[in-house]
Amino acid sequence: MQKFISAEPRVELVYPPENPLGMVVAAARSCYSPEVVGVEDVDLVDGGRDDGIMRGIYEGGHHTTFQHPSFTFKLSNISRQAIWSFLHAHIFYNSSQVSQRYVRMGCGNFAIPLLEGDALGIYKGVVRESFQAYGELIGGLKPFVEKEFRERFPKPQKGDKLKIERKAQEIARYVLPVATFANMYHTVNGISLLRYWRMCNQFDAPLEQRIVVGKMVEELLRLEPKYARILEGPISLEDTPEYRALGGSEPAGDRGFLEEFDASLDGRVSRLIGWEANGEEILADSVRGVLGMRRERMSDDEAVALALDPSLNPLFGETMNVTTHSKLGKVLHNVHYTFRTKLSHTGDSQNQRHRMVPGSRPVLSAQLTDEPDYITPELIMRDSKVRKVYDDIMGRMWDGFRRLKAEGVPLEFAMYCLPNALPVRFTESGDLASLRHKYAMRLCFNTQEEIWRAAVEQVGQIREVSPGIGKFLLPPCGLRELADKKPVCPEIKGGRYCGVPVWGLELEDYKRLV
Repeated sequence: MQKFISAEPRVELVYPPENPLGMVVAAARSCYSPEVVGVEDVDLVDGGRDDGIMRGIYEGGHHTTFQHPSFTFKLSNISRQAIWSFLHAHIFYNSSQVSQRYVRMGCGNFAIPLLEGDALGIYKGVVRESFQAYGELIGGLKPFVEKEFRERFPKPQKGDKLKIERKAQEIARYVLPVATFANMYHTVNGISLLRYWRMCNQFDAPLEQRIVVGKMVEELLRLEPKYARILEGPISLEDTPEYRALGGSEPAGDRGFLEEFDASLDGRVSRLIGWEANGEEILADSVRGVLGMRRERMSDDEAVALALDPSLNPLFGETMNVTTHSKLGKVLHNVHYTFRTKLSHTGDSQNQRHRMVPGSRPVLSAQLTDEPDYITPELIMRDSKVRKVYDDIMGRMWDGFRRLKAEGVPLEFAMYCLPNALPVRFTESGDLASLRHKYAMRLCFNTQEEIWRAAVEQVGQIREVSPGIGKFLLPPCGLRELADKKPVCPEIKGGRYCGVPVWGLELEDYKRLV
C-alpha cells in the first residue's frame, strides 16, 4: 500500500461487534424462520449452508442484513480534505471530530503527500506560512471579537478569555490548509464499510482515501477474516464516470463556470431554485390524511399549523428531534426545497454533517483555476490590517499551488496546500422535516457564522414562497418559547447561551459578526 511521507493515518477498530457475519446470516435466516435465529446457531464453514447464504444475499444485492453489525474506528492524522471528500460525503455514518472552532491547531499538524525535492520544499513552505498567518490572525482578531463579545456580555465572567480566543480561532481557521489533520471517532455499518473499499479511488483525494480505507479493511479482516469471501476490490479512478466525463485525471477549472455560478446566486450565499408551488396544500392534505379528516373539518391553515406550530405540537420543543418518530411528524417529508449554494471548504464541512439534506458536491479539482478564489469572513473585512494579512496569505497559498503544478505535482497533491477558505459550489436539497431540524440547529447564534448566514438566507426565501410554512422555521429558543418550554434557551445550563434573546427577534433583525 502506498504511503504519505508525513505522519501516517492511524486507524484502530474499537468496540468491535462480536461475530459480525454470524449476525448477518442469523438475521437473514430469521426472515424465513418462525423464530429469531441466534447468532450461536450460525456456522460459516467455507462451502457450508450458512456460507452460501452469506454469499448469496451479498451477490444478490440483499444488503440490509449487513447493516446490523456496526464498526467504530478511532481515526488520527486524517486530512480535512479526505474527510470532506470521502468520509463525510454520504449519509450512513456518524463522526465525533476535533473542532477547529474550539481547538487551536499547531504547525506540523498537516498531511504531506508523496512529494520530493523542490516540490516538497514549496509545499512545506506555503503550509507553514499559512499556520504562521493563522497565529497572526488570532492575535489581530481578538480586539474585534472582544468588542462584539462585550456587546452581548457586558459583565465579565470567568471563562470569557477562552471564549474570545475560540471565536478568533473560528475566523482565523479559514487560512489553514485543507491538509490540516483531524482526529475522530467514526462509525459505519458493515455494508457501508464494504462500499468504502469499493469506492475509495475517487476524486479528490484518492491516495489518502485508499490508505485510510485500506487500514479500516485490514482491521475488519483481522476481526473477521471471512469478510474476504465477499470483499470486492476498489473500482479504479479511470473507471469512474466522473473521470470519463472529464477526460482525464487532471480536470482543468473553467473560470467562466465559476463566474456563471456566482452570478446565479444574485449576491446570496444560498439561493432557492426549486420548490413545490403548492407545498402548503401538499402539507395540509398530508396532515388530513394522517388524521382521516375531510377539508371541512380542518382548513389548510389549521393543518399546516398543527404540523409545524410548537404551541400546537409541543414535540418541536424537545431537544431529541422526536418528530421523526411521530406519525404527524412524517408529513414534513412530503415537501421539498432545493438550493444553489456557495460555502467555504470549512463551512461546507459543517454543512454536510446535516446528512439528510444531501448535496451534489463537486469534483473540487474541476472547480479550481490558477487565480485566487476564496471566501472572506465579514469580521476579516472590518479591519484593513487584518484583511491584508488574510489576502496576502491567500495569494501566497495560490502561488504555491501554481508552483507545485509547474513542478509536475499531480493536482490531487497540489490541492492539499489550498486554504479552508476555498469555495465549494454545489446544489443541495432537503425535505421539510430535515430542513426544519437543520434550521433549528443552524439559526442558533452559537452556530459558525457562515453556515448561520446561509440558514438565515434559506429560511427567508422559504418564507417568501411558503409563508405559512416558513414562519415556523425557527432557532431552538424560538421553538421552545412557542412550546412554553423552560429554559427557553437549551444551552443556558451548559453555559453556552449566545447572549441574545433571539426568540424575540424577527428574521430580518438577525445580525451578528461572531
